[in-house]
Parts: sequence; C-alpha cells; structure tokens
Amino acid sequence: MAIELVSRIPDTDTYLSLRLGGGMGGYAREAAEIGLRNSLFCVMLYDGETPVGMGRLIGDGGLFVQVTDIIVLPAYQGLGLGKKIMAALTDYIETRLPPTTYVSLIADVPANRLYEQFGFRETAPDSLGMSRRSDPITP
Repeated sequence: MAIELVSRIPDTDTYLSLRLGGGMGGYAREAAEIGLRNSLFCVMLYDGETPVGMGRLIGDGGLFVQVTDIIVLPAYQGLGLGKKIMAALTDYIETRLPPTTYVSLIADVPANRLYEQFGFRETAPDSLGMSRRSDPITP
C-alpha cells in the first residue's frame, strides 16, 4: 500500500465523506464550502485515487492559526498516517508562518498524544479551551 500525501483542499463531497467516515460530525454543505474555500493550508492522503485522510490549517496566517480536521479513515489508522499529516502541517507552520503566530488545536483523547509529539501542550490551568457552536449535522 503506497499512500501519497499531497497539498490539496478537498472538494466538498470528499470533505464531508471523510469527516463522516472518520467518525467526526457532519456539517451543512454551505458551511463546508465556505470553510474549505477559506483554508490556509490543507493536505490530503490518497491510496491510489481514494482519499483516506486529511488535515487543515485555518486562521489569518499571521497572528492566529488552528490545526483542524485531522482525519484518517479507520481502515488506515495505526499506520503512522496521522503523523504524516501532522509533519506536513508542522513544516508549513515552521517555514511559512511568523515565529510569533499562536497555533492552537482542540484535541480529542487519545489524539492528544499525537499532537504532543509535534510540540503541542495542554494550556490548562492557565487557559481552557472553550467553544460555541450549533449541533453538527448527522446523516
């Protein structure tokens, strides 16, 4: 199995399919189209022509950036592909962003162990992650 990593923003159908296939919540098509169009940087994993994973950076590209949508389909998990995605995103962070850019993410457990390998640390007790959003779309 030769998995290829490419810098590419997925089309809306691929994005929504990867999120659902990876066990993440869905979003309204319109929201996904807007979000994808405004991505800062994105990588995709392909097994031949089949998309099997992705990761994105979002934000203003100077002051604040967030790592999001780290997805590897279940059949491809455990092969180091999450590390491959994070290595590509980290390379972009370290070579294309100002060194003072605040890069954050929200980590689901146990994925926090992956992010720790790339220098991310919990912010508590100094700060806590918070969110406000509508319920995700479910199929």
